[in-house]
Amino acid sequence: MFEKMQKLEVSQDELAIIEAALHTQSQILSVEAGGGASAALQRLNGVKRVLTMIDQQKPVEDRKRNCAPTSWFGIPRFLG
Repeated sequence: MFEKMQKLEVSQDELAIIEAALHTQSQILSVEAGGGASAALQRLNGVKRVLTMIDQQKPVEDRKRNCAPTSWFGIPRFLG
């Protein structure tokens, strides 16, 4: 049940590359899961979990910089 944790030392640049690759993988898995692949959905959930963990461990300044400004054009995406 409990996974063994390991620490990994990576530079900020390397972490940015890993995060970008995970975002790309998330998009690919989202398309596959939309097609009904249950294995892709499980993998997508895992990738999203890792991305959330990475985001939570970033300094507050980095998280604010990555937030897109809210506009009226983005609201319909949140509503439906």
